[in-house]
Amino acid sequence: KNNGSALDAVEKGVHVPEADPNNQSVGLGGFPDRDGIVTLDACIMDELGNCGSVAALQNIVHPISVARLVMEKTPHVMLVGEGALKFALEQGFKKENLLTPKSEKDWKEWLKKSEYNPQINSENKSFRPDKLPGNKLNHDTIGMLAMDAKGNLSGACTTSGMGFKMHGRVGDSPIIGAGLFVDNEVGAATSTGVGEEVIRNVGSFLVVELMRQGYSPEEACKAAVMRIIKKKPEIAKDIQVGFLAINKQGKYGAYAIQKGFSFAVCDKTDQKLLIKGKSYY
Repeated sequence: KNNGSALDAVEKGVHVPEADPNNQSVGLGGFPDRDGIVTLDACIMDELGNCGSVAALQNIVHPISVARLVMEKTPHVMLVGEGALKFALEQGFKKENLLTPKSEKDWKEWLKKSEYNPQINSENKSFRPDKLPGNKLNHDTIGMLAMDAKGNLSGACTTSGMGFKMHGRVGDSPIIGAGLFVDNEVGAATSTGVGEEVIRNVGSFLVVELMRQGYSPEEACKAAVMRIIKKKPEIAKDIQVGFLAINKQGKYGAYAIQKGFSFAVCDKTDQKLLIKGKSYY
């Protein structure tokens, strides 16, 4: 609306959930891993194909801004763990405790019946991410795509990852081409859900390439979801994966495996439009 850049918009946009202690899937207050440590993943990509990413970052509320500085101030695309934290501190970010009392309480409740089974965050059919204590959703992501007044596209993706994951686990959210991809000639896409399945299918890149072939955003998202279902039909009923996309004409769409996938559309006239994405089940 104010002729700003899409890149600035997506960074500032995802700052909101990152700083919200009540959002247990992103940033401050996010669910910890099974060792009680909150680790954050994020990536950002602009209209020129520049991108930056951080993974397994601790003690920094806004990983998206660290990812942007990785893009702008280093020769690299991704920094992880201690290296990412060292870089963030060098850039002036402050260390903060990200584990809120609420998330700590939920983690301790989970530990009562927890088995440290490596399959718990992937193909274990008995694992239902939506059936945790208090019916809390185990994982989610904020993915944001924007087109500015010049018609340029950018995207951001940020998360605390799957709740109670193995320490060191990284999902799709900080992976360029998996959790996020932007091609200024075609469109942009982002994903949410069980990141392992998105990574295996390079999901967001796939959605953008399908749009390049002429698919609408919703058709492209659906085709990407169906590829996951076709490859692993035995687990599809027990996981959620969703994609959101926008094309160069400003048309948008979304599709997910499970019902309940919602997204918001904002322009200079409407700031509160909530839409339910279509789903397979």
